[in-house]
Amino acid sequence: MSDSPATRLQQLFEGHRLTPTQRRIAHSMVRRAADVPFLSSVELAELAGVSQPSVTRFAVALGFDGYPALRKHLREVAPTGQDTDAAPYNEYQQAVLGEIENLRHLAELLADPAPAERAGRLLAASRPLPVLGLRAASSQARGFAYFAAKVHPDVRLLDEGGTMLADRIDTARTAGASALLCFALPRHPKEVVEALAYAREAGLTVITVADSAFAPVARHSDLLIPAAVGTGLAFDTACAPMLLGRVLLEAMCDHLPEAQARLEEFDAGAAARGLFAE
Repeated sequence: MSDSPATRLQQLFEGHRLTPTQRRIAHSMVRRAADVPFLSSVELAELAGVSQPSVTRFAVALGFDGYPALRKHLREVAPTGQDTDAAPYNEYQQAVLGEIENLRHLAELLADPAPAERAGRLLAASRPLPVLGLRAASSQARGFAYFAAKVHPDVRLLDEGGTMLADRIDTARTAGASALLCFALPRHPKEVVEALAYAREAGLTVITVADSAFAPVARHSDLLIPAAVGTGLAFDTACAPMLLGRVLLEAMCDHLPEAQARLEEFDAGAAARGLFAE
């Protein structure tokens, strides 16, 4: 990534859980990266369309005593004699580059395949296999469950909360489930934390894909594999958690002797029904 003002700002924001208002301020700063070190808090507030106290709280959220300390930091790290011919990355490019960095971190983590292989064994052995994901993580859980059902004989998607969630965990355990896979992404619903605690009390081994090893679900997980989310846009991006889910699918298939036969059976049936356009 370049050493442009926008890049340095993006790096400053990474790793901080910002509110929607604070992200709006961050986006405005990235758009006016070259000017930000010289803007007052009032000017930045007007630029972002927020209140001046919101700018102060934003600076504190980044670890500074207040906005003056943040502006002082930005002036100190501002380049001298920046190459004006080099176009800085815009906020959309920054978001993509941030996700690429998250994927690099995931690749480094998977240099030790043991955790993923262990997860694959546990998931393959669980009959049925409950897959939990609520709110922001529901799409990750649903995607995993969709593909897993092609090779695993009994996958049960738990993507709705409420009083019946514990009932569905009980039903899976009574039917023979030995493990539960959870996708847990920010912001972490209390219901997910409580569901994992309940699942472990019921005797299930909990495997979790979370945005951080220090996520609230960590203390209720037997095996947690982290995959960072991108925070460069108004809403988190989850390319790394999605890819990690596919890695766990692959690891699970390695421990399902019937996986290849099931896939071939599905392909034959899809061709006979003319299921796909190509």
